[in-house]
Amino acid sequence: MKDKILAAASKRILFLPHAVRQMSRPERMISTEEIRNAIFHGDIIEEYPQDVRGESCLVLSAPGRRPVHVVCAPRVDYLAVITAYLPAPDKWSDDFRVRK
Repeated sequence: MKDKILAAASKRILFLPHAVRQMSRPERMISTEEIRNAIFHGDIIEEYPQDVRGESCLVLSAPGRRPVHVVCAPRVDYLAVITAYLPAPDKWSDDFRVRK
């Protein structure tokens, strides 16, 4: 899956309206640079092969960065960023990789 994500992202990254709204919330303010860093340097922590929107996955930002979760889906000509958020500590393990 990581290969598909990287191949799609190297062509173009498309931020869907929901992602833009979530990234722009005042308590989050997630930058496109943080999203790109997560995509290219982070880890896939969940895969959703049967998602109704098509195959997608949840990516966690690279270690040493602010923890950001990005849900994205590879397409032929682009990577769709479906949403992005700051994981809630009460809902995730200490390293933000496993749901509680």
